Amino acid sequence: MKNKVKEFRKEFKLSQDEFAKVIRVSRQTVSSIETGKYNPSLELAFTIADFFGKSIEEVFIHKRGKMYEKE
Repeated sequence: MKNKVKEFRKEFKLSQDEFAKVIRVSRQTVSSIETGKYNPSLELAFTIADFFGKSIEEVFIHKRGKMYEKE
């Protein structure tokens, strides 16, 4: 899943380590979320969105697969 975590984190002028401490995860978790290697739990996704003052849809971009597309 694509996301704008890195973009918003940089706007707040936070390092990955600083941001990780705020949301109570490891720096490696923040890095994995930013690179799309790890999708956070729903609870963590809401925590991240709330921290930035954004809706979850503004932070995390979900593209529907072909099985959901209308013909």
